[in-house]
Amino acid sequence: MSSFAQATAVEPLGDGAWRATCDGAWATQLGANGGYLAALILRAMAAEVDDPAREARSLTCHYLRPPAEGEVRLDVTVERSGRTLSTVTARLSQAGALCVLAVAAFGIELNGAVDYAAAAPAARAPADVERLAPVAEVPITTHFVMRPTMGAPLYAGAADSVTGGWLRFADPQALDAPALAMYADAWWPSPLPRLTRPAAAPTIDLTVHFRAPAAAAAIAAEPVLAVFRSSTAAAGFFEEDGELWSRDGVLLAHSRQLALLVDGRR
Repeated sequence: MSSFAQATAVEPLGDGAWRATCDGAWATQLGANGGYLAALILRAMAAEVDDPAREARSLTCHYLRPPAEGEVRLDVTVERSGRTLSTVTARLSQAGALCVLAVAAFGIELNGAVDYAAAAPAARAPADVERLAPVAEVPITTHFVMRPTMGAPLYAGAADSVTGGWLRFADPQALDAPALAMYADAWWPSPLPRLTRPAAAPTIDLTVHFRAPAAAAAIAAEPVLAVFRSSTAAAGFFEEDGELWSRDGVLLAHSRQLALLVDGRR
């Protein structure tokens, strides 16, 4: 098992309940990472659905409080399972306190009325981009190989809120839905290049749409192109849209989150 698979493993307790361990090695300086918690939830949801033909298509998580390192409980309910789609909810809690509320859709592959796709953004090849060194104060950064190609550096006072580049696990594994959910929140927040001093940006809610499960599953050691943009920040909140692309230009997932944006010196 990869280190990510181990860190997101779940154990059945019966009656829709699952046990997992919140691993501090996958935390930020603010606590448990939102994408990591989303991955834990998807592991439990997929196990509860227990149908390989029904891939995760959508996940939305609302974050109430960050769990501490240690054991967490996931209570999963299949709200409805029809011919093509299963709707699933989950509650992640620790020591009786609710931490994350989630809802997801799992569906089979269908023959659509029409297929179409946008083109992937242009970016330098991964081999031509220097890897960023992990940040000691942010434990989760040791688990990724990050090669920035989009936007300005952190705290550069840039005119745009855009960031991204080539991203992969340092310990490669196939890109299942939990891995893509992790990638959707693995980069630094897109407003930070616009700023000139540190800011904190904890996630309030995160939605990930999974667009090409078969293409993603074939990828292990290959990096994906992760691009994140924000158009609006107001009253201490900002929105961020993300895209995850394969090297051959397939959109694997896209995401949207709402997060706080507050002075990091507080």
